[in-house]
Amino acid sequence: MIVRKNAPAIKAPVDVDIQLQPYVAFYLKNGIPVYLVEGGAQEVLQIECVFDAGNWFEEKNLVAATANFLMKNGTTQKSAFEINAAVDFYGAYLNRSCYNETATLTLHCLNKDVAHLLPLMEELLTSANFPEEELVIYKQNQLQRLEVNLKKCDFVANRLIDAYLYGKDHPYGKYSTPEDYTAITQNDLVEFYNKYYVNGHCKIFVSGKMQAGIQTLLDQHFGHLSIQPHSLARPEHKAAPAEQLHYEIVQDPNGVQGAIRMARPFHNRHHPDFIGAQILNNLFGGFFGSRLMSNIREDKGYTYGIYSYLQNHLGESAWIISTEAGRDVCKATIQEVHLEMKRLREELVDEEELDLVKNYMMGVLLGDVDGPFQVCARWKNYILHGVDERYFQKTIATIRTIDSKEIQRLANEYLHPEKFYELTVI
Repeated sequence: MIVRKNAPAIKAPVDVDIQLQPYVAFYLKNGIPVYLVEGGAQEVLQIECVFDAGNWFEEKNLVAATANFLMKNGTTQKSAFEINAAVDFYGAYLNRSCYNETATLTLHCLNKDVAHLLPLMEELLTSANFPEEELVIYKQNQLQRLEVNLKKCDFVANRLIDAYLYGKDHPYGKYSTPEDYTAITQNDLVEFYNKYYVNGHCKIFVSGKMQAGIQTLLDQHFGHLSIQPHSLARPEHKAAPAEQLHYEIVQDPNGVQGAIRMARPFHNRHHPDFIGAQILNNLFGGFFGSRLMSNIREDKGYTYGIYSYLQNHLGESAWIISTEAGRDVCKATIQEVHLEMKRLREELVDEEELDLVKNYMMGVLLGDVDGPFQVCARWKNYILHGVDERYFQKTIATIRTIDSKEIQRLANEYLHPEKFYELTVI
C-alpha cells in the first residue's frame, strides 16, 4: 500500500538507468530495409522514407530541394489539389523535407487509415510529374521569400558562415540566389527525381502503434518499386574554406542590430572527442544555463539569447556560436565569447556546474526515449551516421564519467579564438 505521507525518493537524471528501445528490422521484396519501432498508447503511425537525394547529389543548385518540395504538387493521376484533399480527408499529414545528404517523404496518420494512404505515397514516388505551372508558382514564392530574407542580418549571416567554412560550391556551403531559382527547369526536376527517387536508394522508418499486417502493406506498395537497397555512390566534394577569418558586413547603414556567427571546422560523430565535445559545448553555450547565456544575456544584457552547437552533418562538421546583439555591443559580445573560451581553457569547472550539465543532458536523453516517434528519430540518426546502439551507451557512460580535467583538455584542444571564423552582419 502506498503511504501518501511519505514523499518518493528523488533521483537525479544522471542516476537513471536509460535504455534505448531496440527496433525490428526487415527487408521488403526489393531489398529496401525497414526499421520499425512499436509503442505508444495512441492509434497513430509515422512512416518516413529517407532517400539519398539531398543537395549533395545535385549537379545544379537548388534542384534537390525543389524536386523534393514539388514531388507532392502533382502526379500523372492527381493534381496538387487532389493530393492535398486526399490527405486531408483522413486527417493525415504528408510532408517532405530536403537536407544536405538526404531527403524525406513522411506520413503521419491514424493507423486504421494507413492502407488508404500508402497508395498515395507510392504514387508520389513513382509518377510525380512536376507540372510547369506549379514550378512557376514555386519560383515566384521562393524569389519573393529570398528578397525579404536577404534584408535580415541573421539570414545573411547563416548563409555566409557556411560558405566560409566549406566553400560556396560545397553542398554544405551552397546558398540560393535569384539566378539559381530562375535557371531551374522542369526537365532538371524530372531527371533528378528519376535518378534519386524512382531508381534511388531508400530506407524506411516506421514508428507508432502498428496495425496488423503492416509489413505486408509496405511490401505491397513499396516492395515492387525499382528503388535500390544499397547506397548510391556519393559524389566527391572537397571543402574549400576561406583563408580570411574575420568579416564585418554592413548591408544596412541604419541597422541597429548585428548577427554574430563564430565557427570552426570540427569532426563528425565518429571522432573519439565528439561526445566529450558535446558535453563541453553544453557547458559553454548549448543550453539556457550555459556560460555564454549567463554572461552575455543575463549579466551583460547584450542579447536575448546566444547558443553554440555542433553541426550534425554526415561528413565534415563544424562548431558554431550564434547570436544577435545590438550594433554597438557586437565587438564586446565577441570579446566576452573569447573570455569564456579562455576561462574554460585555464580554469577547472567546478563539480556543481558540471553536474548541472550532466543532469541536463541525461534529461534530454530521457525525453528522446519517451515515445516511439522520438526513439525512431534517434535510431534514424544513428543508422544514417553509421553507428549502432553501442554509441548510445557510450554517450551515457561519457556523460556520467567525464571530469573537469577532461573538459579542460577538450577546451585547450578546440576552444581557441584564432581557429574560429568571426562574422558580423549588420
